[in-house]
Amino acid sequence: MAASAYTHPGADRRRHCRSIEAGRERLEDDGVQTLTSVEQTKVENIVQDVFNAYKTNHHDSQFVLQREKHFHYLKRGLRQLTDAYECLDASRPWLCYWILHGLELLEEPIPDSVASDVCQFLSHCQSPGGGFGGGPGQHPHLAPTYAAVNALCIIGTEEAYNVINREKLLEYLYSLKQLDGSFIMHIGGEVDVRSAYCAASVASLTNIITPTLFDGTAEWIARCQNWEGGIGGVPGMEAHGGYTFCGLAALVILKKEHVLNLKSLLHWVTGRQMRFEGGFQGRCNKLVDGCYSFWQAGLLPLLHRALHARGETALSMTHWMFDQQALQEYILLCCQCPAGGLLDKPGKSRDFYHTCYCLSGLSIAQHFGSGDLSHEVVLGVPENRLRPTHPVYNISPDKVVQAAMYFLKKAVPNREEEEATAAN
Repeated sequence: MAASAYTHPGADRRRHCRSIEAGRERLEDDGVQTLTSVEQTKVENIVQDVFNAYKTNHHDSQFVLQREKHFHYLKRGLRQLTDAYECLDASRPWLCYWILHGLELLEEPIPDSVASDVCQFLSHCQSPGGGFGGGPGQHPHLAPTYAAVNALCIIGTEEAYNVINREKLLEYLYSLKQLDGSFIMHIGGEVDVRSAYCAASVASLTNIITPTLFDGTAEWIARCQNWEGGIGGVPGMEAHGGYTFCGLAALVILKKEHVLNLKSLLHWVTGRQMRFEGGFQGRCNKLVDGCYSFWQAGLLPLLHRALHARGETALSMTHWMFDQQALQEYILLCCQCPAGGLLDKPGKSRDFYHTCYCLSGLSIAQHFGSGDLSHEVVLGVPENRLRPTHPVYNISPDKVVQAAMYFLKKAVPNREEEEATAAN
């Protein structure tokens, strides 16, 4: 059964067709079964069942993003959560971000009253000493700080921007900075490459980067790239999709991507797209997971631009260096919950995390480049088209520009003067 793709007006208007089975390769275990190979075969069988059901029941071969169902699922989550989310009480700014970003990708407006309520809630999550905690009254932590700043930038109002105490945020970032250039996630917490990205992201969006804040950070991240080509959480650790995205995105912000072996990284990440499922795994010999549709596929725009800036001439000017249609097929066929929301893989439950990152990955797969070099291939009906997402910050590009323009009008806090004043 042919699978159709819609090409957005303004780009190449050709229609693309291919068999849903084209180019797919199942695991060959060479007659030696392992726990890994058994689990991989189970997933491939489940995905094959999904493909078979699709070919049997859909004669028009159109893939459909269930926009309305996803919208209602996300909208309900902003106001009320089930008891199942009690375990995420220390991740409430993340819930705000995941939901708000999902809504902006679907191009669903956020009512002013809801946006204001989110701003007020996040203000209660902000610590008097800087940064945001996982909920009101909780200790600050770089992960919810990143989520809170992203959520506030998505809202993009004066009220939202004014929630962020930039002076205290800068103090907080300095309190987490380590002598080797790394950052800890919270006071007394662990070091890993997530913290470098979270720090670089919030500091760049809010214009609080000082000449010394990221001294040694790029070099520390470079030490986290291992023999595989990807990046681990700390030097010497296994390469992982989430850590690799955080490392490269942080270096893009710091304009120091060149410290990495980019060709080795490209080889590693392109090898993480599953040959049968079409989605991405997070590490070698792991199963496909819908969330890596962003964490892994989101690396390809960053690598493309870094290699282009270095003068590479063999790069496509219409497509990223992964199979964009295969990823869209996996998300649309295997990751949509019939009741709304998206998920890891068939048989798993929906949640806001996977809804956010599946939609983010779908957006990356639909949109190549920007401006005059934009080229969009949207699998299925034209209504499947999502809003573009910024591959560094994972909020919409116009919200990144809007926040940057707002905070660039404000001076970078002078930490030295503040310390001298406090000493007196």
